[in-house]
Amino acid sequence: MTDILVIKLGALGDFVQALGPFAAIRAHHPGARITLLTTKSYADFARASPWFDEVWLDDKPRLWQPGRLLALRRRLRRGGFARVYDLQTSDRSSWYFRLMGGRVEWSGIAQGCSHPHANPRRDHLHTLDRQAEQLAVAGISAVAAPDLSWVRADAARFALPQPSVLLCPGGAPHRPAKRWPVERFALLARRLAEGGVTPVLLGTTAESGELDHIAAACPQARSLAGATSFLDIVALAQRAAGAVGNDTGPMHLIAAAGCRAVVLFSHESDPNLCAPHGRVSIVRRPSLAELAVEEVEAAMEGTR
Repeated sequence: MTDILVIKLGALGDFVQALGPFAAIRAHHPGARITLLTTKSYADFARASPWFDEVWLDDKPRLWQPGRLLALRRRLRRGGFARVYDLQTSDRSSWYFRLMGGRVEWSGIAQGCSHPHANPRRDHLHTLDRQAEQLAVAGISAVAAPDLSWVRADAARFALPQPSVLLCPGGAPHRPAKRWPVERFALLARRLAEGGVTPVLLGTTAESGELDHIAAACPQARSLAGATSFLDIVALAQRAAGAVGNDTGPMHLIAAAGCRAVVLFSHESDPNLCAPHGRVSIVRRPSLAELAVEEVEAAMEGTR
């Protein structure tokens, strides 16, 4: 049996945009044993998927941690992998080519690898186009959109009144400019509730402050702060009438689930490079503080 390694470490939006490539790699190697090297945040989701036989965790050892580096090198070399698909294509993941001895077939950007994605404009391509081009170089010509029909999660246990719209007001804490002001989310929630739609607030425990603010302004809203796994988010998205959120990982999951979604972008990120695909409307302003609720409502109508 052929052993294949796929590397995808994060972040969430990038991981979701690798779902199509994951499926394409599995289809191209139907009889292979495929291992994913990822980080802890994505392990449960990956294990539930139909694409991998095994999931390994990468704790990202540092150069000053020789014991952990040697352990990683031993594990990678003992894996007996015939080919590696590096979908992370970072300096770190490319360095793993050297850890493995530089002799394995390798799809990525590591210097000297067998199947290099050498397009000098690769960083100017949308993530989905870049990955499809990389896999084409390695002989995989068909990369479809993500299919999340395999997801099994009990969204009914949240007992949410329907119809519902998912709101994702959070985002990377070190990039506050990517967030629409929470007061605008609160106003949007109130308007949804006035129209008979339940606003469902999604976010991590660390984002509970924003969700609490919205819930206080709109008592009809339901906050699920810290209560949802990635599988739960997919199941909720499959039942929701729509979703609105910042350029943040959960919105990629929601769009991949087929939910109509409005994703808000500021100058901090470029939708031409990373926007989720699907039933998606992109609204972009240099500063999200300039974005009015009425504009978001109009975009929601445009995704129907």
